[in-house]
Amino acid sequence: MSQFDNVSVVKKANVYFDGKVSSRTVIMSDGSSKTLGFMQPGEFEFATTKKELMELNGGEWQVLLPGESEWQTMTAGQSFNVDANVTFQVKVTDFADYCCSYT
Repeated sequence: MSQFDNVSVVKKANVYFDGKVSSRTVIMSDGSSKTLGFMQPGEFEFATTKKELMELNGGEWQVLLPGESEWQTMTAGQSFNVDANVTFQVKVTDFADYCCSYT
């Protein structure tokens, strides 16, 4: 899906890691939410409170998922799922344009 129709967008940005990661919250018509974000180069660790689907729209990243010992390289069009109440790591060398859906 290249666009979301009939949504609300939270005006204030979510800014993390000294501004290297930022996103905007999008509230869907059914009440579910997503964030549309951008990561600059760096290494980041994220903690989840809900299940997440992370979709990479542009760029490239390496991810280290919970319980894994090998980093996975992903490019635009690829995605991964993460359970609630876990942490995962991301390395970005150029940029990462992403969509995170919460379930």
